[in-house]
Amino acid sequence: MKIFNTLTRQKDEFIPQVEGEVKMYACGPTVYNFIHIGNARPLIVFDTLRRYFEWRGYKVNFVQNFTDIDDKIIKRANEEGTDYKTVSEKYIEEYKTDAKGLGVREATTHPKATENMDEIIAIIEKLIENGHAYESGGDVYFSTRSFSEYGKLSHSPLEDLLEGASNRTDDTGLKKEGADFALWKSSKPGEPYWESPWGQGRPGWHIECSAMSRRYLGETLDIHCGGQDLIFPHHENEIAQSECCNGKTFSRYWMHNGFITVDNEKMSKSLGNFFTVRDVAEQFGYEPIRMMMLGCHYRSPLNYSFDVINQSKAALQRLYTCRDNLDFVLANAETDAADGDDALLEKLSAYREKFTEAMEDDFNTAGALSVVFDLVREVNTCCAVGSGASKKLCEGAKALFTELTDVLGLLYVTQDNSVDAEIEQLIEQRQAARKERNFAEADRIRDLLKEQGIILEDTPQGVKWKRA
Repeated sequence: MKIFNTLTRQKDEFIPQVEGEVKMYACGPTVYNFIHIGNARPLIVFDTLRRYFEWRGYKVNFVQNFTDIDDKIIKRANEEGTDYKTVSEKYIEEYKTDAKGLGVREATTHPKATENMDEIIAIIEKLIENGHAYESGGDVYFSTRSFSEYGKLSHSPLEDLLEGASNRTDDTGLKKEGADFALWKSSKPGEPYWESPWGQGRPGWHIECSAMSRRYLGETLDIHCGGQDLIFPHHENEIAQSECCNGKTFSRYWMHNGFITVDNEKMSKSLGNFFTVRDVAEQFGYEPIRMMMLGCHYRSPLNYSFDVINQSKAALQRLYTCRDNLDFVLANAETDAADGDDALLEKLSAYREKFTEAMEDDFNTAGALSVVFDLVREVNTCCAVGSGASKKLCEGAKALFTELTDVLGLLYVTQDNSVDAEIEQLIEQRQAARKERNFAEADRIRDLLKEQGIILEDTPQGVKWKRA
């Protein structure tokens, strides 16, 4: 598999440190609000990457953190007249609701920053000891000048970054240079704090991820991933503090997804185009959001609009229709096997190879989805309702279709079986009425089902129904 590595600015062959194993870290949400559609993109993209690795036989250790102490969390707690823990726990649960709705599986580990204070303090102490950090007025800062490779991820020369930072105001006057960043912040009156060798305080944002990734994945990761907006300063700073502490490469591959715009404008509350995942899901459902994210290459910018989400919803429905047709034909197959089944199944298996080729080329989910829809067209021909397709052919087609859509994490919404049973019962009553030539009753039942959004289709193999 080739991955575009932000560090090298080229597609690199992915070679894990341990054969057959992948250690992945993704920066998770700062839990002070509902996640927005921009947050949803890395969640979906890297959940799918994990699924793909597992499909290819890798054992994946996937860590995604929760930043549960931060200025924004404290601000929200003050606004709501509560404490940081109440706010963070509330929005962790809201995150879990949205993640489940998006078909995002739980990570191997979801560590919280507040549960890793000993690890955080130990790293800071080591950085001070080896001359890469300094204490100033109860705060601790990382000295960017002490790391000669600072800027290697964002591909910005250190001197340029130092010069740019020198133009920014340091209100505290505690930093030696403007580009230095906080590892530990002394607490202000009324703020939550933890005891440390430098007094009462809390960690800076960047150090949290270095500590949690090291604790749960070791000193060198295979893949570190996240949104493009995190390249600088967050990921740049993670590299600096981790490599200066451990004396080893922090992550061998860096993957970053592109930005999301709304109607071709940057998403902003002031512009009134800010959408949470919950907002969009209430109108369109969760799964179309996942479909939309996968329909665009992960590194490309993605424009969200009502037209785009509606197109994604329609495309998703095509997949559900294919699955429903396969289920119907399979349930009504008149033969177990037929001449030519093996040749057709061999032809269908070529789509697995094409799917893999797309995913192996820098994780091209858009290309992989295109292959799935090519497969759908093939399946709709060889296993069409009324085609007389055998059970063997339909089972093979469904197994392949399910295999590929599962890799993408699609088609996870199940219908209410109790409702389906009621529909089937009404269809049986309609069939009985038709047999008795009571066409008025048969039409009444059809109209009743139509009012409920159920469309009937009479086929040589029986009555097929779908939701409008």
